[in-house]
Amino acid sequence: GTSIGTWYAALRKPSFSLPGWIFAPAWTTLYALMGIAVFLIWRMGYDAPGVRMALIVFAVQLILNALWSPAFFGLRSPVAGLCVIIPLWVAIVWTIAVFFPLSKPAALLLVPYIVWVSFATVLNAALVYLNR
Repeated sequence: GTSIGTWYAALRKPSFSLPGWIFAPAWTTLYALMGIAVFLIWRMGYDAPGVRMALIVFAVQLILNALWSPAFFGLRSPVAGLCVIIPLWVAIVWTIAVFFPLSKPAALLLVPYIVWVSFATVLNAALVYLNR
């Protein structure tokens, strides 16, 4: 959108900032991995021990994930983005933790996601710092 082309383009960025073209394929891959992971949990049956909680925790992280772009780009606020991405990071770790006892493959499919969001959190914090 226009926020990316104008506002974001004008921000001071750290040296480790990535080129814009990488975000679409990265997120496409991460959403595919998330989809497979949650499917592995869901197919165990909603009434199986731990599954309901795992799906709720997954939904929490997914909601936080959806809120980051409106917070960061919509509000044009790296601070608002940081206020969303930190709880998102915690929720992803929590999701991995509740998935692991149910399905190790499902939990491991989320490792690239937590690595990416860890990087994104550092990048978001750097944008807050550089544009204060």
